[in-house]
Amino acid sequence: MLMSHPAPTASLASLENSGEFIPRHIAISPQDEAHMLSVIGEASREALMASIVPAAIRRSQPMQLPPAVTEAQALAELKALAGQNRVLKSFIGQGYYGTHTPGVILRNILENPAWYTAYTPYQAEISQGRMEALVNFQTMVCDLTGMDVANASMLDEATAAAEAMTLAKRSVKSKSSTLVIAGGVHPQTLEVIQTRAAPLDIRVVVAQSKAEWDAALAGELFAALIQYPASNGWLVDWQADVQAIHAKQAAAIFATDLLALTLLTPPGEWGADIVVGSSQRFGMPMGAGGPHAAFMACRDAFKRSLPGRLVGVSVDAHGHSAYRLALQTREQHIRREKATSNICTAQVLPAVIASMYAVYHGPLGLTRIARRVARLTAILSRGLAQLGFANGPFGTAFDTLSLHTQTATATIAARAMAQGANLRKVGSDYLCISLDETSTRADVQLLWSIFAKDGQALPTIEAMDEGAPSLIPDGLQRSSSFLTHPVFNTHHSETAMLRYIRSLSDKDLALDRSMIPLGSCTMKLNATSEMIPITWPEFAHIHPFAPADQQQGYAQLDAQLRAWLCQATGYAGVSLQPNAGSQGEYAGLLAIRGWHASRGESHRNICLIPSSAHGTNPASAQMVGMQVVVTACDEQGNVDLADLQAKCEQHSAKLACVMITYPSTHGVFETQVKELCALVHQHGGRVYVDGANMNALVGVAAPGEFGGDVSHLNLHKTFCIPHGGGGPGVGPVCVVEDLVPFLPGHATGGITSKTGAVSAAPLGNAAVLPISWMYIRMMGAQGLQAATETAILSANYISARLKDHFPTLYASSNGHVAHECILDLRGLKDSSGVMAEDVAKRLIDYGFHAPTLSFPVANTLMVEPTESEPLAEIERFIAAMIAIREEIRQIEAGRWDREDNPLKNAPHTAEQVVGNDWAHGYNRETAAYPIPALRRSKYWSPVGRVDNVYGDRNLFCSCVPVGDLSE
Repeated sequence: MLMSHPAPTASLASLENSGEFIPRHIAISPQDEAHMLSVIGEASREALMASIVPAAIRRSQPMQLPPAVTEAQALAELKALAGQNRVLKSFIGQGYYGTHTPGVILRNILENPAWYTAYTPYQAEISQGRMEALVNFQTMVCDLTGMDVANASMLDEATAAAEAMTLAKRSVKSKSSTLVIAGGVHPQTLEVIQTRAAPLDIRVVVAQSKAEWDAALAGELFAALIQYPASNGWLVDWQADVQAIHAKQAAAIFATDLLALTLLTPPGEWGADIVVGSSQRFGMPMGAGGPHAAFMACRDAFKRSLPGRLVGVSVDAHGHSAYRLALQTREQHIRREKATSNICTAQVLPAVIASMYAVYHGPLGLTRIARRVARLTAILSRGLAQLGFANGPFGTAFDTLSLHTQTATATIAARAMAQGANLRKVGSDYLCISLDETSTRADVQLLWSIFAKDGQALPTIEAMDEGAPSLIPDGLQRSSSFLTHPVFNTHHSETAMLRYIRSLSDKDLALDRSMIPLGSCTMKLNATSEMIPITWPEFAHIHPFAPADQQQGYAQLDAQLRAWLCQATGYAGVSLQPNAGSQGEYAGLLAIRGWHASRGESHRNICLIPSSAHGTNPASAQMVGMQVVVTACDEQGNVDLADLQAKCEQHSAKLACVMITYPSTHGVFETQVKELCALVHQHGGRVYVDGANMNALVGVAAPGEFGGDVSHLNLHKTFCIPHGGGGPGVGPVCVVEDLVPFLPGHATGGITSKTGAVSAAPLGNAAVLPISWMYIRMMGAQGLQAATETAILSANYISARLKDHFPTLYASSNGHVAHECILDLRGLKDSSGVMAEDVAKRLIDYGFHAPTLSFPVANTLMVEPTESEPLAEIERFIAAMIAIREEIRQIEAGRWDREDNPLKNAPHTAEQVVGNDWAHGYNRETAAYPIPALRRSKYWSPVGRVDNVYGDRNLFCSCVPVGDLSE
């Protein structure tokens, strides 16, 4: 993959050889590499790797992957694959609908690296733009559902419903373990809930009739879940039922549709406790199932137990309003085994798109779209009734009709497909039809022709429109206002919308501006050629439950990508269904749990986890009903094998598994990982290898070969799917041969397995899988290995260059690290009063997103440069860190005050620097331009340091009037 120069008379074959092309992904040239190796003290990259990766785990055989191809060749190959999908007009519904993505949002958000390469907004000061968009999302959800508070998105509607189940269980007074579900729920939602409920000993009762529903509510329950509108379209007033649920000290949970709620009474007005759903039809294509931003809203009493991320409004150091992630003590990375959810990712980019869709259309525009859908549905219904097919037993609907087609069901469905349309079969006697924003008069006429018998006269739109009554009952018509904040009533021209989007992205730092050196999060290049295919119609406009013969392109992409990932990991089987790393982790532990149960050893429930592990590990373990036992780490950050052995012996009869991260969370290749795996296997347990640090392994070592039984991968890290500000992601779960039968299934999607579904769609976030496919196809085995080795080279270069300023905390015996290094700042507190957070905030003034702060060790910074960062950018980061160390020395020498200095006051805003008031013991130039290079290109933080404590004490999680909270 490294650049070489062909001779003037080089043959055509050599010129077409992929190895001769300039490497677009790997940014380190041979000359750069030679220099970096000389600084580290190694003769070659091969020698460096030999000195870092234990010989016992090195791959014996290279990955068997297709040879690398150019961007153009890969795109052409993938286009041919996409062409095997058949895009029919979808009337399936079931939670997935056609939608028009406004061009200004498509081009300037979904296709804009300023938005899709951004990281999770943990560093508030450089994330104000995307957090404002998320506050808009939260406000939109609260307004439309009628609830008090909403989070900043969930993974999909089904997992949101499952999270609502557990939120209700821990929040209500009822001691029952029964969840009652009304029969109108989407089948994929029911399936995911059943998967989640089983390990937690929650009993799920589905009421398929009114008699069953009344009987269930008369018994004991802790919650009831209602789909509104129902999956088959019918609409019911549930207010009395909510009162009956509350009389049992239980929670009323609604799964709903945001577009429908512009016309329908919101569940919050009935007293709902929790409301979930998907925002997919607000501008995100179906994409065979995702990514789409689900939502969860709840009443105020539940907000401190609400899972997922919550963006709140606080104040900065100057008293101005500023956004931040609120109530982070709820999150799994802090609560660990006490966590109630393992979700550390959301679907931020789709949530931003949904919020911008609402901003662009406003309340009047959304209502107009919804009324048009409802009117077309009423017209369609009246015409079908004239043809002999009445709408269901209730005669109500927003966008979905349920038709009792009896023996004609299969014939009509086949006739529809022959004419380019997909209908939804419900059992053998019913067909459902769902209309959406993209539905047209021609679609209605097509549907009538499909249902008409030979010789039967077809209705006309005009005639049916004239007399068709509304299918929304008068008692369910919405009367309350929504989206009244100015942001939803201002940006309706494209010019205004374009400038609003630009104003938000200008506030943020993403990979399009600078290196994001986050340890454990691998912020690498998301190549443009990888992103192009996600908006191709052949991928974007496929319904996840379209017939299999219409998804042959997706099926081949899925099979190829799974095979390639098996080669990269050394495992025998992979499922791409988990739509986040947290879900992959959960699915992997379910596989281990299921395997033990299949052998009559369900009692094995002890999960050993080193104290340094990622927070999702213990959270996932408790979600599958396992008991977490923490094992010690030694002074070098390695797993303490003696303690692990003692714990294995102590819990041998009940040992289910151990969860480790490799290379370690401390950024080091532990030398005894094979011995660790063998030890756990001796005691009947399985080994879970967290794939967070897979960017240090691909092509070099494979977990499935050195003793791992299960791993999840983060395709949004190692395999180039962008973080999108905190989602989307894909978290494939990879297993050894005997665990393959326990990979996630999906009965609704036709995937059989001993384990249930973990995501709403059979292929999870299928629409972003082309990104990783393109990356692997363009890199080939040689390129992927070179990427791994270059990432390790860059991390060691940073460690070596900074050792005299910020020593690396953990390293191997020869002083080397893996693909990340932990810079030790702990001694600075005593010498200068400076904390790692101060350095993180000062880096903003230098134009950098901070490294990972205080993880896994307090008051340290974990740095991961990745292979796609050029040496010039690495040097810029090193120069910034050295300059900051010199500033700290000014404090240590007493030249600057320990409380009034550029680090304690960082970041500095433009308003602050040019203001009349400057009472600091250092000058404005030092604040704003500490090194000359910043004069050529300067990022200005839009706010000063954000007050986290104020934000949690004064919680605002929706749009507030423009101005300062301090006024």
